[in-house]
Amino acid sequence: MHHLIRTIRAAGLTLAMTTVAMAAQAASLEGAAQASGATQLSSIEVSGAGRWFQFGQAPAPGQPWPQFDVSRYVSSIHFDSASARVQITRLQTIDPDRARPAPLEQKVDQYVSGKLAWNLGVGTANATPTPQPAAVEERQAEIWSTPQGFIKAALANQATSKPLKDGVEVSFTAAGKYRYVGYINAQDQVERVRTWIDNPVLGDTLVETSFDAYTNYNGVSFPAHIVRTQGGFRVLDIAVSDVKANAVSAQTVPDSIAQGVLPPVSVAVNKLADGVYYLTGGTHHSVAIEQRDHIVLIEAPLNEARSLAVIDKVKETIPGKPIKYLINTHAHFDHSGGLRTLVAQGATIVTHQGNVAYYKEVWANAHKLSPDLLAQKPRAPHFEAFNTKHVLSDGHRKIEVYPIQGNTHNDAFALVYLPAEKILVEVDAYTPLAPNAQPPASPNPYAVNLEDNIDRLKLDVNQIAALHGPGVVKLSDLRSYNGRSKVAAN
Repeated sequence: MHHLIRTIRAAGLTLAMTTVAMAAQAASLEGAAQASGATQLSSIEVSGAGRWFQFGQAPAPGQPWPQFDVSRYVSSIHFDSASARVQITRLQTIDPDRARPAPLEQKVDQYVSGKLAWNLGVGTANATPTPQPAAVEERQAEIWSTPQGFIKAALANQATSKPLKDGVEVSFTAAGKYRYVGYINAQDQVERVRTWIDNPVLGDTLVETSFDAYTNYNGVSFPAHIVRTQGGFRVLDIAVSDVKANAVSAQTVPDSIAQGVLPPVSVAVNKLADGVYYLTGGTHHSVAIEQRDHIVLIEAPLNEARSLAVIDKVKETIPGKPIKYLINTHAHFDHSGGLRTLVAQGATIVTHQGNVAYYKEVWANAHKLSPDLLAQKPRAPHFEAFNTKHVLSDGHRKIEVYPIQGNTHNDAFALVYLPAEKILVEVDAYTPLAPNAQPPASPNPYAVNLEDNIDRLKLDVNQIAALHGPGVVKLSDLRSYNGRSKVAAN
């Protein structure tokens, strides 16, 4: 009797193992290609709605990216030319815990073709294409992270397959450096695609796209739900409403994009006071302050290219002195993307205490896709952190750094004040208007809060050097922007 039970159990175990093996064998790249019709597709257009999240703009280090509601999403991909167009209509989701400017509907029109990326303005007659070189990697990754795109790329790049308990893992390297890993289930459906792209803050950044609820759309098997994460948090969550096969042509690259040569990063110098220089020439500005035997730089935005150009201009303007300190206003990626370059140069990073642990964590990530100076010659970052008023002084000139209390743009946010020169340096709390532009219909809570902080701290401000916008303005301009007529409390 015991022998019979052992025989039955053994037969059952063999049957179970055989079933698992058959399931693993049933899932394959070739099977997925057939099930998805990938080899018969030259293009695909995916429409839907859902949510989009603003990568790199978390309200505090380590928190999810801010959410926008998407009323229209159309992704038009032409596989054979590696080109795509993505159209999104979105509106920032109201967060009851954070006062934000009144949300305005945004319409974006984004393109990529091979190694070129650009945007077009929506609702503007004869819109000029704007080059977006930093977006090429991400937009190409979106093409090859669709189910059919992944399958086509895997077939073209001699992918390898590894059986799993409930499917197969397929991996390959594209363009000599971009690794893709996909998971195909027992129904020959691509469930997930992972790849990595470069980011100046995060380094080799995981982009993971997940699919579920496969549905037949006009004869094409495609997931009804797409979720993409980047840097650990969602950047896209779309419910698919329609899919069209072979209805998209290759994107035509505008002449200005195809023939245009990107100009070198430019940095213009404007003297605000003796030893104080406003460094402009792009969308993001910096300020250099001369001390007795060193220089203090405020802000290292965007990326290494911008930081290197700023450093060169500072050395030209203030020769013979090293940049000893870099004051960082906050951790949003467009304002922290050049920090690693300053670390590599030996500068001490002066930042809010709330940013330090985050920077230490993310700067430890690999930077193999596009090694920057710090990756090439690693060195430990040195921080000078603050939670309250922080002063840098050479015995001659004081530089005061203050947390911006209660500003819902960011929880670890700072302004810089030069008391002798009466100059305030800030960004993202207040962006001065272009000449003759009308102020917002309702006060911007970030700017109102900045004004409240200036009054609370009793700062005698003459000039505001905003690190976005057209230039230096007066405190009265901020008060007017906020719709306040009171005179400065000081």
